[in-house]
Amino acid sequence: MDIILYLLSLCQQLYQQNRMLLGLLCRYVPLRQWAFDDSHSPKYEKFKTDELPKIIPIPHKDWKNLKREYQRTHDGKILAPVRRRKGNTIPDDTRCPCCNAPADYIYRNNGSKGQFLCKVCGFLFSAEKNRFHKAYELRCPFCSHSLVSIKDRKEFRIWKCVNRNCSYYQNNLKKVDSDSPNGKSDYKLHYLYREFSVDFFKMKLTDFSSKIATMKFRKYDANVMGLCLTLHVNLQLSLRKTSQALQDLYGFKVSHQQIANYCRLAAICVKPFVDTYDYKPNTTFVADETYIKIRGIKSYVWFIMDSVTRSIIGYQVSSSRSVGPCIMAMRMAFSHIRNKIPEGFRFIADGYSAYPLAAQQFFHQFGDKMKFEITQVIGLTNDDAVSAEFRPYKQLVERLNRTYKASYRKTNGFHGLDGANYDLSLWVAYYNFLRPHKTMGYKVLNEVPMIQNAGVMPGQWQIMIYLGQRVMLEQQKYAQPPVCS
Repeated sequence: MDIILYLLSLCQQLYQQNRMLLGLLCRYVPLRQWAFDDSHSPKYEKFKTDELPKIIPIPHKDWKNLKREYQRTHDGKILAPVRRRKGNTIPDDTRCPCCNAPADYIYRNNGSKGQFLCKVCGFLFSAEKNRFHKAYELRCPFCSHSLVSIKDRKEFRIWKCVNRNCSYYQNNLKKVDSDSPNGKSDYKLHYLYREFSVDFFKMKLTDFSSKIATMKFRKYDANVMGLCLTLHVNLQLSLRKTSQALQDLYGFKVSHQQIANYCRLAAICVKPFVDTYDYKPNTTFVADETYIKIRGIKSYVWFIMDSVTRSIIGYQVSSSRSVGPCIMAMRMAFSHIRNKIPEGFRFIADGYSAYPLAAQQFFHQFGDKMKFEITQVIGLTNDDAVSAEFRPYKQLVERLNRTYKASYRKTNGFHGLDGANYDLSLWVAYYNFLRPHKTMGYKVLNEVPMIQNAGVMPGQWQIMIYLGQRVMLEQQKYAQPPVCS
């Protein structure tokens, strides 16, 4: 009996020791997360995208209807205008922003301090600040407190919930580490919302209409143009080396500026075919951005590719790393799925905050049919389970960036944004339709019989230009005619 009691007491001691060791491990040893949540790290917390706010329409009343209602409820008594004291006047053009009552029914509520009171609807207002100038009011989704505008940026306005009793603020306040060097400033505590002043869904993805040149050749023909594209795009020669190669191999004296003109014209013609081709995308998209130099200033190229077919279905060149170009690249990619998210869809990107914010704008614009979450692969090492699972997908687009940068280095940077767009359009056309890929058994990603039957590469470029021109004619045929005013 004593042995049994001893063993039971020993089990209790071991149990207590295990609990203590487990508590130490959970407190001081970073365990692998099963689901990524950036709220655990103050480093990424400030880039977190909060959910959409409550949008409350602001009701507008009619002062005439209110007068009739007052007469009905007060036994026929008419609401008389304000009797003013001597010297206490109000400008004749003053009207109530709530019910649009004229100046005859408005009190000067606090003398010369600028506050007015409407006798018809009882609304207090000021000539400088008027919330009825806007059609709706933004409220916090956690406490329903009105949001306050705190900053104006180039493309958006930042709204903040300043309520200290908000549940969102109180929960984040509990996560503040007392040993943090900067205290609460290292954490994101308040609810924030970015209201965009630019409608990126009405902007044109590309506008080459003012850049169209003639296809008439004075000295050389379309075959020489195809040779220029083959040497410059396929073989990654610079413009001057392409000019030298044409002279050394074929005896054609074509200046580097003429080769640049050929590339610009080819990009204008090829881009409609590349952007409207049916890639038959799958349910997993991968996105990333890389940088280039335009006139010595860092600019960015955004890529979105299908993880199964490896085709580039969305791309964009931008001078900034803001959310606007991200939305434009997503618009191009989602046009291939008819702007409706399929079942089991997954969008994989890095930890940059522009991708969740762009996804939020798609949901705000299109509703539930474009509601999707961003799977974020953080950093270069697999510190969480999500990064470990989806790291191979992220490596696909990283290798795509490396392949593009290899063709970009010959340029030593671009002279302008248009030149970067022309070069990228030609490279995407080459990557999707002309470049042999090892993963595809050294075949192209998208086989078009008309292009493959052209044989040599200059002929394939000519066929692509022809297909692009045909798409342009179809777009002009079904375009809406301009409305005459």
